[in-house]
Amino acid sequence: MHRGGLMGKGRLEAFSDGVLAIIITIMVLELKAPHDTDLHALRELVPVFASYILSFVNVGIYWNNHHHMFHATHRVNAAVLWANLHLLFWLSLVPFVTAWMGETNFASLPMATYGVVLLMAAIAYYILQSRIIREQGEDGLVARAVGSDLKGKISPIMYVLAIPSAFVSRWLSGALYVAVALMWLLPDRRIERALAEEQSGH
Repeated sequence: MHRGGLMGKGRLEAFSDGVLAIIITIMVLELKAPHDTDLHALRELVPVFASYILSFVNVGIYWNNHHHMFHATHRVNAAVLWANLHLLFWLSLVPFVTAWMGETNFASLPMATYGVVLLMAAIAYYILQSRIIREQGEDGLVARAVGSDLKGKISPIMYVLAIPSAFVSRWLSGALYVAVALMWLLPDRRIERALAEEQSGH
């Protein structure tokens, strides 16, 4: 424990990396090899594989953003630790909803539930980010890098739209999930730029 209740971030990052690695491992173990040797057997695995790809990308996005955010965070407090656990809780449910969605060929309720988990993970990430900014101050590195955080505000809205859409059009719901993932896959170097500016003294 450090003065003012602040602690080093190393154990938090190591624990988070381990949990995310386990989440991906659990998801890939759901990809069962077919017993038959023809193409029809592989076609039956398409929904499972498609749901795995979408979830792998989403977990990868969270890992990437989490890594960058904590690269700009020097110390953490108890509130940040609990906010991080809150995020990991929702991400730990991704393998379950991924398997359910794939095994049911993207049925409406599993797709809606998938959206609920993604929505709660997005909210949890925002809470974690807010706790870090509160600890660092509005002039801190993370606050400067995040700025208006347009993508962070748009994503939950798209999830809110996708959840009820699953009961009307599974294609529309799935398209919204993919759109959010693609939006975050675009290069986002805000924190890298903020770090470079800080190191250059600007």
